[in-house]
Amino acid sequence: MKAYDAIVIGSGMSGGWAAKELAERGLQTLVLEAGRPIVPEKDYVEHVPMWEMKYRGYGDRRALAKSQPIQQQCYACDEMASKFFVNDLENPYTTPDDKPFSWIRGRQVGGRSIMWGRQVYRWSDLDFEANAREGVGVDWPIRYADIAPWYDHVERFVGISGQAEGLPQLPDGQFLKPMALNCVEQTVREAVGRAWGGERVVTIGRCAVLTEAHNGRAPCHYCGPCHRGCITRSYFSSVNATLPAAQATGRLTLRPYSVVQSITHDRRTGRATGVRVIDAQTKHAIEFKGRIIFLCASTIESARILLLSGIANSSGQVGKNLMDHIMGGGANGRIDGPMDKDSIGNRPNGIYVPRFRNIGKGKSSFARGYGFQGGGGRSDWGRGVEQAGFGAEFKKSLRKPGPWGFSFYGFGEMLPNEANRVELDKSKVDAWGIPAAHITCVYGDNEKALVHDMSITAAEMLAEAGAHEIQPYTSNNPPGLVIHEMGTARMGKDPKTSVLNAHNQSWDVPNLFVTDGACMASTACQNPSITYMALTARAAAYAVDAMKRNEL
Repeated sequence: MKAYDAIVIGSGMSGGWAAKELAERGLQTLVLEAGRPIVPEKDYVEHVPMWEMKYRGYGDRRALAKSQPIQQQCYACDEMASKFFVNDLENPYTTPDDKPFSWIRGRQVGGRSIMWGRQVYRWSDLDFEANAREGVGVDWPIRYADIAPWYDHVERFVGISGQAEGLPQLPDGQFLKPMALNCVEQTVREAVGRAWGGERVVTIGRCAVLTEAHNGRAPCHYCGPCHRGCITRSYFSSVNATLPAAQATGRLTLRPYSVVQSITHDRRTGRATGVRVIDAQTKHAIEFKGRIIFLCASTIESARILLLSGIANSSGQVGKNLMDHIMGGGANGRIDGPMDKDSIGNRPNGIYVPRFRNIGKGKSSFARGYGFQGGGGRSDWGRGVEQAGFGAEFKKSLRKPGPWGFSFYGFGEMLPNEANRVELDKSKVDAWGIPAAHITCVYGDNEKALVHDMSITAAEMLAEAGAHEIQPYTSNNPPGLVIHEMGTARMGKDPKTSVLNAHNQSWDVPNLFVTDGACMASTACQNPSITYMALTARAAAYAVDAMKRNEL
C-alpha cells in the first residue's frame, strides 16, 4: 500500500486549494473525490442553446422530481447542469418533519466550485470579533491581520474583478479591473450615496470572473450561464485553476469515485493514519495511508466523516452549530432609465451593497447585519405572455427590450446555536452502505428580523433612486438553500469548546486539518468561499512547516 505525504478529502473549493498548496510545497498528495471525473470539453455546456436541448432547458420534470427533488430547488439545477448535482436517492439525509433543510451538493471532481455563485468578499474584524463582543458562540482564534496576507495570496492566483471602496467593514483586495455598472445601476449608486452619505454604498460585485487575461486564463466574454461550466476557464473553479496547478507539480494523485467511509486513527499515538474509502463503482473497501490529512468534504459531509471516524470530538462540538446565511428580503421596482440604452452581453455579476447595520454608533434591535446583491436591467421577451397581438409588427415589437427595473436581494448572517446540528442517522444509509446525516437546523428570531429589515431598507433605497411600482417582499426559505453552510467543527481558542485551533488543526488529532466551511465559528453576511480558500492556504503552509520540523 502506497503511503502519501498528504491526503486531501474533497476536490472542491477548499480541496483544490489544499492540493495546490501541499503539492507546490513538495508533498506527494492524494486527492480523494467521491464523484466522477470532469472533462471540460465534454461536460461544460455553457454555449449549448436551450433549443438544442430535448426539454428546452427545463429538463425532464418527472425524472428530476424522482431523483433530484432537493437539488432541483437550486436555480442552477437545470437541464444542462443537473449532472453537476447529486442524485438524492443515492445520497439521502434526514431531517425532523417540521425542520426542513435543503442540502445542495455536487459530487464530481471540482465539487460545487463548478456551479458556485463566484461572489468573493473579505471579512473584517467587525466579523472576526463579533462573537466575543456579543458573547455568542466562541471567539475566533484569529483576526483580520492573521488572514489578510492569505487573502492577498489567494486573490492574486484566482483573479478577482472588483472596485475598491475603502470601507472598513469590507476590506479591499487584489483586484483586476471591475465590471461596469449599467446606466440604471450607476443612477442608483449615486442616489444612495447622496441620501446616506457613504453609510450605504452600491458597488459592482466582487467576483472570481476574469476581466482580463490572468495566469493563462482568458477574460470572460459575458455568455452568462456560468453554472454550466466555463470552457475558457474565465471563472475560478478547482477544475479550471487549482487542480491543474497541483497537477503541474508532478506530485498530485487524483482519485475519483472514492467515497470516504472514515479517517483511520492510531489511538496509541493520537494520530490519523489514513483514509478508508468505498470505491463508488465496485463497492470495494480500500485504505490509503497518509502523514497528514486535510478534510475538505464540505461542512455537513466533513462533520459526518468525523462522526463516522469517532475522532477529534473531545469537546463534543463536532456536528454542532450548523449555520447557513438567510436570504429572501428585498424589493423590486421600476426605474425611468434611458430607453435608447441597454446592457450589452450577459454580465455574470451584479451589484453589491455591503453591510451597513450595526456598524459604528447606530444599533438595531437585532444583532449583526446583511448585504444586498441584485442589479438593474430591462425586461425582455417574457413580456410576450402578457401582451396581445398578431403579425409582423407584433413580433417586431417583442424584440424591443421593455422598461428598466431594479432589484435588491438580501443575504444575512446566522448566529451559531448548538441546537442546529448534524448527527448520524440511526437507520438510513447511502448507496454505499454508509450511515446518512441527520440534519436539524432552523432560523431563529434574529435571522427573521434581518429579513424583515431587508425589505424595508431595500424599498427605501429604491424610493431615493426615484423608482416606482416598488414591491418590498420577504421569503420563507429553509436553511440550506443559500448553499453557504458553515460550522460543525469550529475553530476556537479552547479545546474544551472548539474542534480546531487557530491553524485549522484538530486539537485532538494534530495531523488532521479541517479547512472547509465546517471550521467557521460564525458566518458574517458575506459570501464565504474566499475565506475558506485563504484559511486553506494558510493551514497548508503551517502543516508543511510543521512537517519540516518533524512535529507532524
